[in-house]
Amino acid sequence: MSPKDPITHPISAIPAEGEMIEVAHGIHWIRLPLPMRLDHVNIYALDDGDGWTVIDTGFDTKRGRAIWDGLLGGPLRGKPLRRVVATHYHPDHMGMAAYLIGKGAELWTTRLSWLLARMLTLDLQERPTQMSLDFYAAAGVPRQVLDDRAGQRPFNFADCVGLLPPGFQSLAEGDTIRMGGRRWQVRFGQGHAPDHATFWSLDDNLVIAGDQVLPTITPNTSVFVNEPMADAVGEFMNSCRDLQAFARDNHLVLPGHHRPFLGLPARLQQLHAHHVDALDRLEAHLAKPHSAMGAMPALFKREIMNADMDLAMGETLAHLNHLLLTGRVSRTLDDDGVWQWQRRIAHSREALNNG
Repeated sequence: MSPKDPITHPISAIPAEGEMIEVAHGIHWIRLPLPMRLDHVNIYALDDGDGWTVIDTGFDTKRGRAIWDGLLGGPLRGKPLRRVVATHYHPDHMGMAAYLIGKGAELWTTRLSWLLARMLTLDLQERPTQMSLDFYAAAGVPRQVLDDRAGQRPFNFADCVGLLPPGFQSLAEGDTIRMGGRRWQVRFGQGHAPDHATFWSLDDNLVIAGDQVLPTITPNTSVFVNEPMADAVGEFMNSCRDLQAFARDNHLVLPGHHRPFLGLPARLQQLHAHHVDALDRLEAHLAKPHSAMGAMPALFKREIMNADMDLAMGETLAHLNHLLLTGRVSRTLDDDGVWQWQRRIAHSREALNNG
């Protein structure tokens, strides 16, 4: 790490599987494995005196259940698990919620997170829908790839997320709740997930950030078939600006991935600047028309493999949407039914500077 890096990690140790590390009084850090490039998710257990609150859960897998059973019978032994708080609906954060609710815990999350998770676990697909195939075809995904996909079972949310029961406790923007002997104010972020809950201690310098603010990677901001014209990038950039008003240098941020860190104001600036730079690169790349598939190299320096294709395409479309919605590019449907995106010269930076 560069000595000039404004982001520092005051806790050098990383919890081993099935163990936990106390990162602040009454707050313990746990890591659960994920079967992907990002190979872990952070869980936080907060000591409420007469029981435990846990923030996020990991995937619902046999290995995940075994780890949780070990935690409940080991480090968390002696007090009941009373509450599961999910920062957002993504599988690595909501996956095991149903399993833990079955052990007596209540679920607390945002209304949109519960609705999306509940809906998606009920939406089982044995083959991709035609709408999904059309969505990727219009983005320029090669026909052979689409033909291969058409005959394969797609990822289903229920593959790693247990079905949530119909009852939950809703978290709203501005709520104050008690966890781990502290009062926390709920503040929403957008862009990575709708109504992503973050928690800001009113009693000391702690922030539980989930995936809204990560220390070493940029949270994914993707567009998918269910909302193809969403402006996830614009929403995320706005959230960076909004949360900046509350951020302090001495905040210890407990993120959903990687290590706790200091330097929240600088990190929010970095995340915002990352998207400004990405949008500028993409706009320059579109001096000539490209499909979303052809625009992808402007955003990603590494080769995109099949396992990462959907997220990379979602990110690319999210940036293209933002450029379109802010008048910086236009798009035209070609004879093959593929959207071709191109910079609008009249709105380019060069034209504005010359004007």
